[in-house]
Amino acid sequence: MSETINQAVAMLNEKLSGADFDGTAKFQIEGEGSIVMDSSGARASDDETDVTLVADAETFKSILDGETNPTSAFMTGKLKVEGDMGMAMKLGTVLA
Repeated sequence: MSETINQAVAMLNEKLSGADFDGTAKFQIEGEGSIVMDSSGARASDDETDVTLVADAETFKSILDGETNPTSAFMTGKLKVEGDMGMAMKLGTVLA
């Protein structure tokens, strides 16, 4: 597992702590791996989820750091969403 994935899991668990997120979502980071998030938190995994968000490592880190708005990244093609768009929007509010 890459250091990028390890750091992202830790950051996502902090953001998800106490949040009301009742679905499943996956961040697929090109060249690094995948992270699954659900009501129990984030973990390195490639399980099936309601929605999958695909981005390169730079875009993903920028979103996590709050430097890039996920909606803007999606609109400019830097973030791809596969699956339940409503769940992606809900995740976006949790991570903001």
